Amino acid sequence: MGKKWDRSSEELIEEFHKCMEDYPNINYRKMFGCLCCFVNNNMFTGLHEETWIVRLCEEDRKELIEKHGARHFEPMKGRPMREYIVLPDVIRNSFDELQKWVQKSLDFASALPPKIPKRKKQKT
Repeated sequence: MGKKWDRSSEELIEEFHKCMEDYPNINYRKMFGCLCCFVNNNMFTGLHEETWIVRLCEEDRKELIEKHGARHFEPMKGRPMREYIVLPDVIRNSFDELQKWVQKSLDFASALPPKIPKRKKQKT
């Protein structure tokens, strides 16, 4: 059986909801047992245990890593999710900076082709 993910703290979930209030055309779903947001069925931001992740273009990922000490999102050791970055505390601790990076993430994911949900297999 796979790893059981820890639930994000109530404080982090509240912070997440507060940040996402300004984005009415998004969908919430759970990934890794934690709250995430999607646009056109593409995940663009979310929580993973006590971290906040964003999906960004290569240039923005590079900036976060080089200037702010961010790291790639790796939910399982050795298995990074290619376009996702864990937001460092310096970004998370500034609501304006946090919203700036969430907006960049939303802009990036909004430009991707809509993802067609996979149909669930019917049981016979």
